[in-house]
Amino acid sequence: MTSTRFALVTGGTSGIGKAVALGLAKAGWTVTICGRRAELVEEISLGGLVEGLVCDVTNSDDVANLFSKIREKHGRLDLVFNNAGRFAPAKPFGDLDVATWREMIDTNLNGAFYVAREAFRLMREQSPQGGRIINNGSISAYVPRPQAASYTTSKHAITGLTKAISLDGRAYNIACGQIDIGNAATDMTSQMNSGSLQANGTMMPEPTFDVAHVVEAVTYMAGLPLSANVQFMTVMATNMPYIGRG
Repeated sequence: MTSTRFALVTGGTSGIGKAVALGLAKAGWTVTICGRRAELVEEISLGGLVEGLVCDVTNSDDVANLFSKIREKHGRLDLVFNNAGRFAPAKPFGDLDVATWREMIDTNLNGAFYVAREAFRLMREQSPQGGRIINNGSISAYVPRPQAASYTTSKHAITGLTKAISLDGRAYNIACGQIDIGNAATDMTSQMNSGSLQANGTMMPEPTFDVAHVVEAVTYMAGLPLSANVQFMTVMATNMPYIGRG
């Protein structure tokens, strides 16, 4: 086994993705990040810890080109943190427009599939064979937030994707797991301090937790030998309305 470990983090220019990419780099991984916005990719790359490439994960050709560059430069890939995703504004189900639905499915599900498929192919072909794919799920992979049908559906589907990759990957020494995160403190969750819509129709502030703990969790999952796997891990703010939500 090569002593250099190569990782890809999608959606790596901000929030959880950026934190995990930098954490993996500090743990000794050679990290490539990708994101849609070239200026943000360049900004994080300038620190010298990670390499940045521009890629829109909703475009399968873009994703294939990304992996061609990784294959050409490094010859292999040992880890993917399949993190790119987005959240839609709250909307009652009957008022959810088709464009929003498609945008959420394109990013959160189709994008994750395109990345995982290319990673699977590379990991199957490389020598030594194998690698690890970690999908970023959500608390919403289990229970919904109100007025969030498109996001909830996309994240439930990620769980099915994780299980399918895990099963099909066994023959090629490819491990696949999922981390489900509840209220890590990032720009995306900053509004929770002032209030989030609850199932009873009220607005209530929700606690968050330091994203460093997500970094620790992903680094642990990534560091396991391929003979061991964390299939599902939930990391959440202790007092968030998840247990009993709905």
